Amino acid sequence: MPSPSLLVLSQVYPPDPAAVGQHLHDAAREMARRGWRVRVITSARGYADPARRYAARETLDGVDVRRVAVGSLGKGSLGTRSAGGLLFLAQAFLRGLFGPRPAQVLVSTSPPMAPLFGMLLARLRRAPHTFWLMDLNPDQAIATGAVSARALPARLLERANRAAARRSRAVVALDDFMAARVRERWRLDGRLAVLPPWPLEDHVAPVPHDENPFRERHGLQGKRVVMYSGNLSPVHPVDTILQAAAALRDDARLVFVFIGDGGQRAAVAEAIRRDRLERVLLLPYQPLAELRYSLSAADVHLVSMGQEMVGIVHPCKVYGAMAAARPVLYLGPRRSHVGALLERFDVGWQVEHGDVDGAVTVLREIAGAPAEALAVLGARARAAVTAELSQSRLLAAFCDVLERGAASEAYG
Repeated sequence: MPSPSLLVLSQVYPPDPAAVGQHLHDAAREMARRGWRVRVITSARGYADPARRYAARETLDGVDVRRVAVGSLGKGSLGTRSAGGLLFLAQAFLRGLFGPRPAQVLVSTSPPMAPLFGMLLARLRRAPHTFWLMDLNPDQAIATGAVSARALPARLLERANRAAARRSRAVVALDDFMAARVRERWRLDGRLAVLPPWPLEDHVAPVPHDENPFRERHGLQGKRVVMYSGNLSPVHPVDTILQAAAALRDDARLVFVFIGDGGQRAAVAEAIRRDRLERVLLLPYQPLAELRYSLSAADVHLVSMGQEMVGIVHPCKVYGAMAAARPVLYLGPRRSHVGALLERFDVGWQVEHGDVDGAVTVLREIAGAPAEALAVLGARARAAVTAELSQSRLLAAFCDVLERGAASEAYG
């Protein structure tokens, strides 16, 4: 009997650094390990930087990866992202339509219209599909003011996602707040699973400061480092911390490091220039092989989520910080998934957006805290990952959802 096959559609996939692609790769690799034939259709161009080109076809960890020629036009504007996403989906749909028939189709929200195309492809190929809800659109675009809730594109995308969800074998949401939002709008009849994304533990582990080449390379020895590592998107605003950094510009104990790319990167660069923030570093995404060193170079990790983004986005960077045994400074609403993690595991601090004085107070506390006290918080964070949030545990649970959703007979 031939092995069952899984078809994955995603605009991003390694070696592209986007977190969605990294998690999809983990799932695809695990399904291949379980004996599935896994085929991924993705973009040959980088998501953030379309000038980056990847191989048209390769095998990664037992996964057959096929890349379409024009799958990204960059992230310069909403229109550019949307056009690139539609170009990718048109090519991926045709590849999936005329390729081998899958036993299961997996789609995420990269790009936002992927669930609709995945549903249509699955129905035409008479296969079930699973919808991995990494973020919620059009809610995200509406919350940022990019589009009106009454705009035709927003209404069409909502209807498309509702249709994809209702016809799926399973929908996977990342936290209880996201699950509550979709339960209100989509009839899922027990097909909703709630599973947070896992830390990339293959690439993240605690590295002592005195053995860390990243700290030496960037002159961080003897400093208390507050780091933001990930997508510098407007949905994760950091202006409160930048204002606090300006107020603390004369405190030689503190260094702020921002690593990543996205729509907010230019604003961070401008704040550094305008306010003469000599102790704020802005760096590009680090290679995956260097991730354990860059994340461990921090003493505290900054995790941010916009006030209106609860249940819409899920800042995965919190798990990388915890896996690296570092405490978290959370900038965002207390009633949220990250707020719940901090309350449950006692691994850091929370500051509301706009509370610059509160941020300054917390940062001074961090600057003056004994290294041993921060290490206790970090050890607690690492223990929480090991006990409940590990890659092995959550990845296995996710792949179990996929296997349960696979039909043994033709799908109608």
